[in-house]
Amino acid sequence: MPSPFTFFGRYAVLIAALLLGACAQLPKDVDRPVSTALASPNDTALGALVRQRRQADKARFESGFLLLGGPPAAYGSRLALIEGAQKTLDLQYYAIHADASTGRLVRGLRAAAERGVRVRILLDDFHSTGRDALVLGLAFVPNIEMRLFNPLAGARDSTFSRLFNSIGDASRIQQRMHNKLFLADNVLGVTGGRNLGDAYFGNATTGNFVDLDVLAAGPIVQDLSRSFDSYWNNERAYPVQSLVSREEFQEMRDRARKADKELSDEAAAAKKDDPGAPESKPGPDAPPTAAQRARVWDEKPLDLRTATFVWAPAVMLADQPGKIPADTGPGATRDPGLVVGQSADAARVPRASRTPNAPQPSSPSRRTASLEAASDAAASGDTVVEGLLQLIGQARSELLIISPYFVPGQDMKQAFAAARVRGVKIRVLTNSLASNDAPVAHVGYARHREELLKMGVELYELRSEQTTFGTVFGSGSSGGGAGGSSATGESRAMLHSKVLVMDGRLLVVGSMNLDLRSQLQNTEIALLIRSDELSRVAGEQIERGMRERSWHVAQVNGALVWHAPEGSGLADTTTEPDASATLRLMLRLFGPLAPDQLL
Repeated sequence: MPSPFTFFGRYAVLIAALLLGACAQLPKDVDRPVSTALASPNDTALGALVRQRRQADKARFESGFLLLGGPPAAYGSRLALIEGAQKTLDLQYYAIHADASTGRLVRGLRAAAERGVRVRILLDDFHSTGRDALVLGLAFVPNIEMRLFNPLAGARDSTFSRLFNSIGDASRIQQRMHNKLFLADNVLGVTGGRNLGDAYFGNATTGNFVDLDVLAAGPIVQDLSRSFDSYWNNERAYPVQSLVSREEFQEMRDRARKADKELSDEAAAAKKDDPGAPESKPGPDAPPTAAQRARVWDEKPLDLRTATFVWAPAVMLADQPGKIPADTGPGATRDPGLVVGQSADAARVPRASRTPNAPQPSSPSRRTASLEAASDAAASGDTVVEGLLQLIGQARSELLIISPYFVPGQDMKQAFAAARVRGVKIRVLTNSLASNDAPVAHVGYARHREELLKMGVELYELRSEQTTFGTVFGSGSSGGGAGGSSATGESRAMLHSKVLVMDGRLLVVGSMNLDLRSQLQNTEIALLIRSDELSRVAGEQIERGMRERSWHVAQVNGALVWHAPEGSGLADTTTEPDASATLRLMLRLFGPLAPDQLL
């Protein structure tokens, strides 16, 4: 992800991995009724809308795409899918936070279920603790099913306590389902980098993520749904009711309400004692404020009738759920597998038979042939990230990469070095130490920084202090982008987009980072879209973000120098910008203890 652990939270995982022993266990003989995506998506209002839009645009290709940059478009697209769905809604996420933004979406999901929509929610189990465990209440709503992927045994009071209750399961802790899907009627869907929560929609008070999603329409969504089904029906997915009873959930909800009341009473008392005191910023577990609820409620559904889709050939890359072993005990096996644009039901698809599920014109064009070459290259990898490394081997002129957690292993560095030998210009935008929500992950990048610079890779690090949220993907454009910016006030910006643009022709948007965690442990999903237009729009916004919103890292006389963003009025610096001396010292002391694959 890395997962959004705090500095100490990441070390808690490392310590727990060393101290785990046997305690609570997962239930056996769990009943998992098999269900699949909607078989006839065209017989819905959303299906008719997609057909109408494609016909009106006289599109050559059957699948359409819209980039979702700023929070209004990202949030509005999900509201539009909830309100437009008639038959099914399928959600797959690494994290769903119980806050104001998710509260609005949850109410929409409940309303959809009440009108007869079948709702399936698949959530990685790691963060379903504390206040965030309240989202599990959806499992007890009629017409809503909810399953937890790769769950940890133990109580849900806190993440830390569950680590020590998962004895002998260090692998289970490390391996997470990182996929992100929001699918409606198997014909429209959102995928990309965002989880669900205030920080992903510009509504948090202390820090907001800069992210990018893509709204997909047409047959490519059926590929996304097949991937969802393979996870939903997998033995690693546990119905919530097999882990948490209705009575246990009621107790969790009562405790949360009591804690919320105590926090509100404390805030009111403090305000009464000192009326002139500034408003304190709520912590991550605090209940939503009235202002947050108002901002979320004011967000409007995206108007799908006027949204500007770009119709283009595309393929899906998805890790098999078998990348995460069902049993982490002795003799456990893992089967990574990579599904490329076809049914994910097969345990392993022979590479020779993997073909992109992209529409084929009667006479293949250079555009489609290029996508076939790209997908064939990606298919030679066993995971999504390894597939992208193979794809990098096809680059001929330029690579633009955004990876918020950038921890390159040896094969990644070899792929970059080979591309540089071919004359490929490589520019990477990642988090600075100050903008990284998991500072210890920065160590895994920083230890490779000088080597990357020496081979000619250009490095940019996001400036954490931004005046507006649209720091990289901001306002929309006519070239298939929908965005808009949202003020963050005093909150900091944190990079979370996962994007690759190759040769100005191929755009990759997904859930993966270019790090060893995404490569070796987490499951991921991505779309490869062959579009000059979308590549141009994304490329222009990335370049602007590098130029105006990021520190350009370089080596001058053997020393690292951070060149200030253009027009910022800031001075260049020779130390990690905007980061405190205390944080830099702590990372210097503790960072070397953490291996790259755990960051």
